[in-house]
Amino acid sequence: MTTPDVLPYGSWPSPISAADVSAASPRLEGARFVGAGGPEVWWGESVPEEGGRSAVRRRAASGAVRDVLAAPWSARSRVHEYGGGSWTADDDGVLYFVEKTDQRVWRLDPGGEPRPLTPDAGDVRFGGLTLQHDQLLAVREDHTRGTAVPARDIVSIPLDGSGTDAARLNSLASGSDFVAHPVLSPDGTRLAWIAWDHPHMAWDSAELRVGRLQGGDGPEWTTVAGGGSSPLQPEWIDDDDLLYADDPTGRWNLWRLRLTADLRHEPLAEVDADTGGPLWMLGTRWFTLLDDGRIVAVQTNGSDELVVHDGAGGRRTVPVDVVTRLSIEDARGTRVLLSGAGSGGAGLWDVDVDEPATTRLLVGGASPWGAEWMPRSRAITVPGPHGPVHAFDYPPANPAVAGPDDERPPYVVFVHGGPTDHVGGAASGKIAYLTSRGIGVLDVNYGGSSGYGRAYRERLLGQWGVVDVDDVVAAARGLAESGAADPRRLAIAGGSAGGWTVLCALTNSNAFGAGISRYGVADLRTLAEDTHDFEARYLDGMVGPLPEAEALYVERSPLSHLDRLRTPLLIEQGLEDLVVPPSQSEAVRDALAANGVAHAYLAFEGESHGFRSATTLVRTMEAELAFLGQVFGFETPGVPPLELD
Repeated sequence: MTTPDVLPYGSWPSPISAADVSAASPRLEGARFVGAGGPEVWWGESVPEEGGRSAVRRRAASGAVRDVLAAPWSARSRVHEYGGGSWTADDDGVLYFVEKTDQRVWRLDPGGEPRPLTPDAGDVRFGGLTLQHDQLLAVREDHTRGTAVPARDIVSIPLDGSGTDAARLNSLASGSDFVAHPVLSPDGTRLAWIAWDHPHMAWDSAELRVGRLQGGDGPEWTTVAGGGSSPLQPEWIDDDDLLYADDPTGRWNLWRLRLTADLRHEPLAEVDADTGGPLWMLGTRWFTLLDDGRIVAVQTNGSDELVVHDGAGGRRTVPVDVVTRLSIEDARGTRVLLSGAGSGGAGLWDVDVDEPATTRLLVGGASPWGAEWMPRSRAITVPGPHGPVHAFDYPPANPAVAGPDDERPPYVVFVHGGPTDHVGGAASGKIAYLTSRGIGVLDVNYGGSSGYGRAYRERLLGQWGVVDVDDVVAAARGLAESGAADPRRLAIAGGSAGGWTVLCALTNSNAFGAGISRYGVADLRTLAEDTHDFEARYLDGMVGPLPEAEALYVERSPLSHLDRLRTPLLIEQGLEDLVVPPSQSEAVRDALAANGVAHAYLAFEGESHGFRSATTLVRTMEAELAFLGQVFGFETPGVPPLELD
């Protein structure tokens, strides 16, 4: 064995380039088995090299991969702005998809050209597509009525194209601000779905509703679960029994509902873990029923695991090399399509739950640089002023280089968005891009994160900008006090809600020597005025309702305290962002200039809330590394320099 070279942290040579990370980190958007017998696997995938176009691809039994939906078509829904469920397909190979540019639903037959199934009616959007009983069900979002809240309902779309006449679209369920997860009973006479209303988010309070279909008039429905809890994903066991997830006990667990006169609710497999999560995107699934009646589910308590419930209280874990962001996409027999992130990054797996050794990796999921370049996470818990704080530590890792004995490494504290999201301890290419160069990463699940139960999630209620900041500061300082990180070279980075926490931390603490804000929220009043309808009342719970809490909005906002902003900052912003408009990042930039603080502002044409283009992804990763090197004083070989103002 050769002795590793000793080089300063941050300057280690690495084979992992930003372009490699962009190419090796697929952004998957749904998957399903297609075809009878030995089915193919189809999946949606964002293509950074094509400006983030959402392709639909197929993998034949031979392993050959080709596009089903080729350029310039792009399957992407904008319902709730975050979309989800933008395509589905039948076993004859017919693709149904939402086209990004017009938000209409289209049909693509094998060998044919796409043809529309919904009207060209202005700003009317569709998402959450599912084929059930030879019907195409979707969530419709209508912005043409001039109301403050867009009209949303569940519709059945004719498969023959007659739905281009709006009158032929059959509205199955409405009567609430938001709807999701529509599912027809096996006999086709009942519809179950999830509904919720402003000011709640789906993970705060929602309802499970069931109605009997009555021609074209929509069902007369009954709320059968929820109200004070957050039910998710109903699935019919038979014509009179429903399986669903709910959290009345503080954890999302599985429940069985018998639609008898007394509506009997029976808990299944109660555990101190979550099967369920925040419903940001339509079509997200945490469990599925197999043909033999068993249930395959994702269980989360910090990290994720795949489990099988036998329906009689028995439970076993399925060993798979996937530890976070798990989503069950489809099932056929005992096979399950599972998307998520493993030791090699994001990917799609075909898992036989009875023979997990035969698991096939279909897309992504493997490190092109070798496993030795992917850091292993270490789960840590540190005390904070509001209770324990959970995080995952990724120390610098490079098989050929070590750091000096008298030096501790710089660290970047990652702050996820949401803020109800969670990270689960799986290394990504972006993390390896830093750790392979001698920069540690601390990924924090601050109070408000999902994956630890309702009480941990609700720690943030009324406290956004306080608890999240206190928790990331506690995690960073705890790591430094343990001797794992250099306390003088701690940076903080995050996007969207994570960017808010970055800006709040830099204006309210001195824990960090550098910050990276990607389309971060800087002004709460502007966010409340400008953001889209899905999150229009989100701040009611996290801060307080307006106008009563306006003084709190002003006090919490970083823009109110820009005179305190004395830490070098890199700002990255999409110019088409409707969630956090560029004006907020520009105000922060102007304050940094006025304060004489080193900074850089990178604005990207064509990007919105979350970057998709390969050019943007490469530019931001290289800029962030160059920025850290300049601020913390280490060389960054092979990376273009970044000019700081």
